[in-house]
Amino acid sequence: MGVERKALAVAAALGLAAVAACGDGGSATGDGKRTLTVTMWGGSAQEAHVNSYIKPWAEKNGVEIRQDQPTDYAKLRAQVEAGKVTWGIVEVEPNFAVTACKEGLLEKVDTSIVDTSPIDPKLVSECAIPNLQYAFTIAYNTKTFPDGHPKTWAEFFDVQKYPGKRGFWKYVTGGIFEAALLADGVPADKLYPLDIDRAFRKLDSIKEHLVFYDTGDQQVQLVASGEAPLVQAWNGRIYQAARDGQPVANEWNEHFLSYDTVAIPKGYPNADLAQQWMAHFVNDLDGQAADTEASAYAPINDKALERVDPQILPELPTSPENAAKRAIVIDYGYWAEHYDEVTKRFNEWLAS
Repeated sequence: MGVERKALAVAAALGLAAVAACGDGGSATGDGKRTLTVTMWGGSAQEAHVNSYIKPWAEKNGVEIRQDQPTDYAKLRAQVEAGKVTWGIVEVEPNFAVTACKEGLLEKVDTSIVDTSPIDPKLVSECAIPNLQYAFTIAYNTKTFPDGHPKTWAEFFDVQKYPGKRGFWKYVTGGIFEAALLADGVPADKLYPLDIDRAFRKLDSIKEHLVFYDTGDQQVQLVASGEAPLVQAWNGRIYQAARDGQPVANEWNEHFLSYDTVAIPKGYPNADLAQQWMAHFVNDLDGQAADTEASAYAPINDKALERVDPQILPELPTSPENAAKRAIVIDYGYWAEHYDEVTKRFNEWLAS
């Protein structure tokens, strides 16, 4: 899948972000059209999202869509604090949405306009709604494991039965601690709050077998080449690689459901217009289905699954068959509270 957000956020922080649009994101155009500036993580994923469920709505409502990329939290904060907000709809991580909402950086979702009832309430926060769902799966190299691969996180950590390197995303909200705790015997419904000490002990037990990736491309390369024939992966990236003929596959048992969200920066001049788009999006079944087929992300409204190509359904975390195999929905409320402290400790652990 296209969750290159960590690498993109780092690049943006270094001043390397590519600006796709500029100017006043909340003004009307010369011909009187209202404008809405959309900022997401960039690349083919942003193109798929905008073309599937933003541009069709805009064309029907006489709205001009402007774009910027990638999302940059420091830039969002600077816009709000300066009172010069040009970003309207912004794709952000769920834990950031919770934290930024508490800090007053985001508009609250106007539930008198936006009916969130069709969405799983676990995915909705005070200032954001989800725009896609994906999974962290056990991905494996089909040539390395032709006769059987790990189907649980306990087996993923069993380097004797399943030899080879293991790959994890170098990012604390990527499920590494949840996987370690499940592997160590913690029941899925007892994971949160995470026992970080216990998780590190479990990770220590196979540390010499671990490698870490920053991007989706690196993730696929690790597992497809066999360098790390087992990787905790983004399901869409593995699906795309398998579709392209690479020897990789997703194991859906005990997958973790994750999601991205969209929010409105506080003080955006056309916030009412952004709220109207949100209200439309929740029930835009055609747009969500089109995005799923273009990007391999699951829709936020399960009714849209009925409009998705049946060949893609087995590769989605919210299909009935795969949903039954889910271990957890990642608790981004927990991560909003503990992200900084765990990240500091994780970085120290990586360097030790």
